[in-house]
Amino acid sequence: EVQLVESGGGLVQPGGSLRLSCAASGFPFSINGMSWVRQAPGKGLEWVSYISIGGGTTNYADSVKGRFTISRDNAKNTLYLQMNSLKPEDTAVYYCSKSTEWRTPRSQGTQVTVSS
Repeated sequence: EVQLVESGGGLVQPGGSLRLSCAASGFPFSINGMSWVRQAPGKGLEWVSYISIGGGTTNYADSVKGRFTISRDNAKNTLYLQMNSLKPEDTAVYYCSKSTEWRTPRSQGTQVTVSS
């Protein structure tokens, strides 16, 4: 059974940083591209970032480019999202997913709230 457990969310002031983690199990993590997606209050799902199986290719939504960094540790079956220079509009529930399933996240996500 695929399990994805996000952590690291919280309340942060504008301009602050957070590092999200996603612990994966139940599938071959190291041979799957992975993505982060988010859903802001009252809005639809937004794709945030993608990383290839070896980490050599990364892509970002324009809204986070230059501020967020996706990475992975295949030895630990863990995906990360370093978020810097956070803005109030980054407030959302953040989910990790296999890159082929980003439109239908199956995990609970972690809440990120950016507010002063």
